[in-house]
Amino acid sequence: MRGLASDNASLRSFLATITGPIVLVGHSYGGAVITNAATGNPNVKALVFVDAFAPDQGESLGALSSAPPPPGLNASCLDPTQSFNFVPIKGDVDVYLKPSIFPSCFANDLSVDKATVLASVQRPLALSVLGEKSGAPAWKTIPSWYLIGKLDLVIPPYAQFFMAQRAHAAIAYVNAAHPSMISHPEAATDLIEQAAQTITGNSDTNSRLALVPTSL
Repeated sequence: MRGLASDNASLRSFLATITGPIVLVGHSYGGAVITNAATGNPNVKALVFVDAFAPDQGESLGALSSAPPPPGLNASCLDPTQSFNFVPIKGDVDVYLKPSIFPSCFANDLSVDKATVLASVQRPLALSVLGEKSGAPAWKTIPSWYLIGKLDLVIPPYAQFFMAQRAHAAIAYVNAAHPSMISHPEAATDLIEQAAQTITGNSDTNSRLALVPTSL
C-alpha cells in the first residue's frame, strides 16, 4: 500500500523464496501488485483476481478508476473529493476511506457492525499509488481466474468484467460487495481451488501448492 513499484518488488522477493508451484491471489489493489510481481516467475502457475484491478502495461489505477461507465450503469461509489480523509505524510499523503461511507460503499453487503470494524482497522493507501504506471502484466502469460462481485460499488462489475475478459480469465460471479472474500468466503475459496486443481491436475492442493494472497 506504499507504492506499486515497491510493493511489487517486495512480493517478487518473497515469491523467489518459494520453490514449488504458486497460485497468486489478489484483492482490490492487490490485483495490480500480483499483475506485476508474477511477471517472469516460472513458479507462478495461476493468478486469481478477487474484485481486483488487473491493469495492462502503462495503465494506472487512477486512470482505470476514473474511466466513465457504459450508458445506463453507475460509476464507482468513490468520489475523490468526498469519500476520503487525507493525512499528509513525508513526501506523500495517506488516503483513508471515510468511516461514514464505509458501510454503504465498501462493505454494502456486511452488517453495519462488521463494516464499522473494518473501517476502523483499514490500512491507508499512499495517494501517489494512483498515478503509478503498471508494468508488463503477468496475466498475458499466466492462466488467470477472476471473481466478480455483482454488488461491488468500488470496482463496478462492468469494470471488473472488462479487465477479466481482457486477461482471458475464467470468470465466476458472486452476489457480493467489494470484500467478497469476507462476505462469501466459499466463493473465493472455490475459485482458488479450481485454479489450483486445473494447474496441478490433482484435487489435493495442500501439500504441493503455495497460496499467496495479497489484498487491501
